[in-house]
Amino acid sequence: MAVITPQGELTATMGTDRDSTFEIGSISKVLTGMLYRDAMERGLVSQATVLRELLPLEGHGEVGSVSLGSLAIHRSGLPGLPPGMHPLRRNFDFWIRGENPYGDSLADLLNQTRNVRIGAPRPRYSNLGFQLLGHAVARAAGSGYGRLLHDVLGAGFSTPARAEELGPDDLTGFSRFGRPLAAWVGEGLAPAGGVRATIGTMRGFLRSVLDGTAQGLSALEPVSQFTPRVGIGAGWITLKFRGRTITWHNGRTGGFSSWIGLDREAGVGAVVLAAGHGPVDRQGFRVLTEFAAPGMVAPSVGPQRDQRGLLQ
Repeated sequence: MAVITPQGELTATMGTDRDSTFEIGSISKVLTGMLYRDAMERGLVSQATVLRELLPLEGHGEVGSVSLGSLAIHRSGLPGLPPGMHPLRRNFDFWIRGENPYGDSLADLLNQTRNVRIGAPRPRYSNLGFQLLGHAVARAAGSGYGRLLHDVLGAGFSTPARAEELGPDDLTGFSRFGRPLAAWVGEGLAPAGGVRATIGTMRGFLRSVLDGTAQGLSALEPVSQFTPRVGIGAGWITLKFRGRTITWHNGRTGGFSSWIGLDREAGVGAVVLAAGHGPVDRQGFRVLTEFAAPGMVAPSVGPQRDQRGLLQ
């Protein structure tokens, strides 16, 4: 866990260290949202840019006509996953054998979108939508997704395409029953859920968002309603919690859970990473709101101090 307040920063670890790399799951989507907004600010794309202008989707039916703006707020009409990836079969292989249900290349992903039917433009959470959004923005920038992420938001993020690319610092995730699971890696997956990071990388990213130095910060501003009383920017979710306005996202892969949130008015942020499938949302919201509470005095710690044993 890492917490940042106007008074200082705190990092706590248990059973791991600051160099260990976690799957951050769908927190990848807020990174992709910021890459998209940064590309807009640089004039590379607009909300009205459609996928066929950036990705080779000739002959793919309706998918090519989907706009980047609708993808960023989960209103594209795309399904959560493309039927062409046979999600039921992959889900079975994951639950029974612990296999990676993703692993597709970008070419595989694009092929799976053939004949995908577009539904009504209502809020519908879509991994497929953010996969396509991230790869489209990278093409607009003349780059691959991993390279663009590195160039715009920092060098600490990694997007392994194959398990063979993992190193000794890449943690193995575990199911809720303690079974080690295969890493969720894949080129196609990266923009929606395939990014890895250390707690130090996430703390640095959180700091850059809070101090305004990160690129694509307009992604945090809600531009549409996702559900009643819940707003959405480009990936980032905003809601009221215990009287505070919280901007946040969580993530879950087979063997990892994650949470990131900010109280921008208080200048406080928190991130939680776990190499286990159980949710960490409650811990994230609790710590963030406790440190953001009026009159709360943060521990007098420097940005490099490390404490062990927090949580669990």
